Amino acid sequence: MGRIVVSEFVSLDGVMEDPGGSEGTRNAGWTFRFDRGSDGDRFKLDEVLDAEALLLGRVTYEGFAKAWPAMEDPVGFAAKMNAMPKYVVSNTLTDAKASWHNSTVVRGDAAAEVKALKDAVAGDLLVAGSASLVQTLVEHGLVDEFRLMVFPIVLGSGKRLFGDVSEAPVLALDEVTTVGAGIVILTYHPA
Repeated sequence: MGRIVVSEFVSLDGVMEDPGGSEGTRNAGWTFRFDRGSDGDRFKLDEVLDAEALLLGRVTYEGFAKAWPAMEDPVGFAAKMNAMPKYVVSNTLTDAKASWHNSTVVRGDAAAEVKALKDAVAGDLLVAGSASLVQTLVEHGLVDEFRLMVFPIVLGSGKRLFGDVSEAPVLALDEVTTVGAGIVILTYHPA
């Protein structure tokens, strides 16, 4: 049985929107104001190398599919991103394989389909971005671990990591690590 690991860049006020700048929002690229340092870079590399597959919402998938196929790097991050299986939760996307190698569209009831996928994959399903998907996963208790890279900035507006929930999930803190220029990595699992 697999695990769903949600890994996000978030501001101090919980905004996760457009950390890389590809969406052109008011605060586009806000994470680039900070140096993650070698420990922060290593954390991101290790989690990708350790993941079995990516689990993404349509919007994040489309952004990644535009950028990643053309990327290369000496440490293997891009090679792993491009090679690993990618599952896109969407009822509107028709063909993911044409956009990015090794991609599959997951349709229907998102919670039920992700639960089945979690049962079928024997490793970590890594979720990045994908605000709506993350909120659905949280609502249905499907997240096994949260890895939040919290940047020392208050953005004031934008998509928030956590939306309305019918029942407030309680989380247990596993680890706290400080990297780079005041960035804190918080690792939680459901209590």
